[in-house]
Amino acid sequence: MSNVSAEQIAQRAAKAARAVANLTTDEKNQVLQRMADAIRADKDLILAENKKDLEAGHEKGLDESMMDRLELNDERIEGMATALEELIALPDPVGESYLLEERPNGMRIDKMRIPLGVICMIYEARPNVTADAGALCFKSGNAVILRCGREALGSSKVIAAAMHKALRDSGLPEDVITVVPTPDRQLMADLLQQSDYIDLVIPRGGEGLIHYVSDNSKIPVIQHYKGVCHLYVDKDADLDKALALLLNGKTQRTGVCNALEGLLVHSAVADKFFPMAAKALAEKNVKVHACNNSIKYFDGAEAIADSDFGEEYLALEIAVREVRDFDHAIEHIQEFSSGHTDVICTENEATAKRFIQIVDSAVTMWNTSSRFSDGGQLGLGAEIGISTSKLHAYGPMGLQSLTTEKFVVTGTGQIRE
Repeated sequence: MSNVSAEQIAQRAAKAARAVANLTTDEKNQVLQRMADAIRADKDLILAENKKDLEAGHEKGLDESMMDRLELNDERIEGMATALEELIALPDPVGESYLLEERPNGMRIDKMRIPLGVICMIYEARPNVTADAGALCFKSGNAVILRCGREALGSSKVIAAAMHKALRDSGLPEDVITVVPTPDRQLMADLLQQSDYIDLVIPRGGEGLIHYVSDNSKIPVIQHYKGVCHLYVDKDADLDKALALLLNGKTQRTGVCNALEGLLVHSAVADKFFPMAAKALAEKNVKVHACNNSIKYFDGAEAIADSDFGEEYLALEIAVREVRDFDHAIEHIQEFSSGHTDVICTENEATAKRFIQIVDSAVTMWNTSSRFSDGGQLGLGAEIGISTSKLHAYGPMGLQSLTTEKFVVTGTGQIRE
């Protein structure tokens, strides 16, 4: 396939999509189990190839967050296999229908969920996306084209090869899950022109990649530029609870889009909470960028201007701001949030409901960690991405987001006068 053109890749995927769309739920679930088993069976091969990718990444000087995304281990490989098995247990959205209306002339109008067709995923150093995206697209009746970055290409090819075994054993074409064999940028550019065969493009990676795909695609694009997530500690917060949310959101895993990048603290509790936060963040070696009112609480903090918030650090760094009141916190989030995930910590239900209603992010949370802003954690199974654009999906994208609805009209011979 090394010399195959973008048009050929897209044509083959479109043909394979028709084969998947005709499968029953039981048939798809059987294939998914075979995929999970094959990934487990090929664990040593996957780890060996991933080691090569990691060594190449070290030589290239990839930053810590990208290396974290690139690295696989026993636990993460088992996590990929388990995510596929979790999809088996989830309802199949394909074929779901509901009554929209019964017309006065006796016609029945239903809407039915159907697959999108062919989805093209473009991603960087995330080999787990190969399994997640392949399985999600398959369960939702789609074919997928996976264009992986150079950093993770070796790992992704081996993961896809395991999934191809399951497809072959099930009598299905390998083109149901295609890994583009080269990171050649021109081939990616050509794929973005294949609107006759590809129905949706989902890029996952840095802002540069997202902008390139959005600017050059003839195909609809799901966008997720960055994850600038905030924790707002309200005047009515349980401060021990707030500290736990802060530490989990910032330090449990830093190189991911649902990690906290901003901390906002109501002035009424600043004197109590900031010293707690300063001690805990220092113990975790978190670098703090603090506003003029909060910098006095943090040894070694860097001052940050009011206009410089909104950075996605993807590291042990966080921006901190004391806010006058609830409305000031909302103003900050509206200006600097990326629309990914924002959290309020408060024991005041009315305040929490106002926050949830006003904050226009894809995921808003009350008294829980931003790290739960993830398809698997929210009950969707593995996610194919998190959309911060509103069409046609918003937030973590699971099975239902990979389908669309068609009208089904049933009559008894009615004709239009």
